Amino acid sequence: MRKAKLPCPCGGSSYAECCGRWHGGEAAPTAEALMRSRYSAFALGLADYLLSSWAPATRPTELDLDESPKPKWIGLEVCAHHSNGDEARVEFIARFKVGGRAGRLHETSRFERIDGRWLYVDGIEHRD
Repeated sequence: MRKAKLPCPCGGSSYAECCGRWHGGEAAPTAEALMRSRYSAFALGLADYLLSSWAPATRPTELDLDESPKPKWIGLEVCAHHSNGDEARVEFIARFKVGGRAGRLHETSRFERIDGRWLYVDGIEHRD
């Protein structure tokens, strides 16, 4: 089966109709859409997309997704999304498994719209 017909990792419709558009170069229309596309990029191992969707001021020079054992991203829940002009915050819980053990990342990510494109700035991890 082709990737375009597969469900989107973020939980949206088909990959082609959801995050595949943003991965293909279209600008995500909201910070939440960008956050979902970044989750999908982690799930699919798209390091170049993750770097290109990161604000230049906080972007690392490289991103290594070849962890061992590699996490398997298994679900995303968006808890809240707040936007104020060109700034936004998205709170989410991302579930994953590493070596058979379940884990979760609960974070509030900060985004800025720069030159018409939403970009990830940084995030605060919640310890719950």
